[in-house]
Amino acid sequence: MKTSANATRRQRGVTLVESMAAVAIMGLAVSTTAPSFGSLTDKRRLEGEAAQLRTDIHLARSESVRANQTLRLSVLSDSRGSCYVIHTGKAADCPCLADAPPVCANGATALRSARFPASGPMRMSSNVSSMVFDPQLGTTSPTGTLRLSSPQGRELRLIVNIMGRARSCTPTTDMPGYPRC
Repeated sequence: MKTSANATRRQRGVTLVESMAAVAIMGLAVSTTAPSFGSLTDKRRLEGEAAQLRTDIHLARSESVRANQTLRLSVLSDSRGSCYVIHTGKAADCPCLADAPPVCANGATALRSARFPASGPMRMSSNVSSMVFDPQLGTTSPTGTLRLSSPQGRELRLIVNIMGRARSCTPTTDMPGYPRC
């Protein structure tokens, strides 16, 4: 019995049709996971900024007591964005700008600042323009709520109590792990 040359030839590699099918399946997999990856990135960025702000609030309180010096957290929001600065001196001594580092006057010193440009991925707002950390009592006055939000509509709030402690909560439902405000 004779076999033909074509029948005994083994196929090597993949055909164009098989390659296109594999590419289509990979494209479908990527297109279904890309939105959830963007959502996860947005959530993690918001959580990171909130954690940094909470750390800075605790730094201001503890540094005020340690140095026996009144410190202040000042917040500014305008059309260019928002920012906060932890500094010595009066509220107007270290204005922060959303597009530049803080510039202090009257012997005040900036310890820490953060900026949130209007075109950036995070926004910040506050119901108070300044909080004072008292070195003798270790308290904060006035108490306030700082809001961090993303363009996708997520929001975390840091509520600072009179003892200078910040707790986090969210008014939205898409931030599991945080209590509702």
